[in-house]
Amino acid sequence: MFNVQSISLRKELVIAFLVMLGLATAAPLLGNQYLTGSLVNAVLFISAVTLGWKNAVAIGLISSTIALATGLLPIVMAPMVPFIMAANALLVTSFSVLRSKSFWLGAGVGAVLKFAFLWATSRLILNLFIEQNVADKIAGMMGLTQLFTALMGAVIAYGALRLGKKI
Repeated sequence: MFNVQSISLRKELVIAFLVMLGLATAAPLLGNQYLTGSLVNAVLFISAVTLGWKNAVAIGLISSTIALATGLLPIVMAPMVPFIMAANALLVTSFSVLRSKSFWLGAGVGAVLKFAFLWATSRLILNLFIEQNVADKIAGMMGLTQLFTALMGAVIAYGALRLGKKI
């Protein structure tokens, strides 16, 4: 049987999940890849610490799907969405495994793995689906910008988690 404390805790977790999902989903409204990517990555890192890695992975999957379905993400990005989802899961999982040793080790390895995965898959996939000049622009978005925004997301998350006394 549930007691009042466990019901209250579940309610707080659901609210926190929905807030994080809302932030990650609304981030494309910022209209700037550096801001959007940094915010989404910060949400993923914060969610991994506060909600657990499974919930953080879910936020990365659901927010990408919603962003594409609602038009927040340009339709030309559609072929990359499954790979963006996988890269977010890779970021969260590697961060979650390594953060017990060091927040920065986990964040750094996660950022590099996300960048490498997106860079490699964009080079392979985009040329199959999109004309060359557009594919080159999108591939550029999947390059070093991904590394930068993942690392900036880690900096933002670290600051927020320190302020909230979660690390």
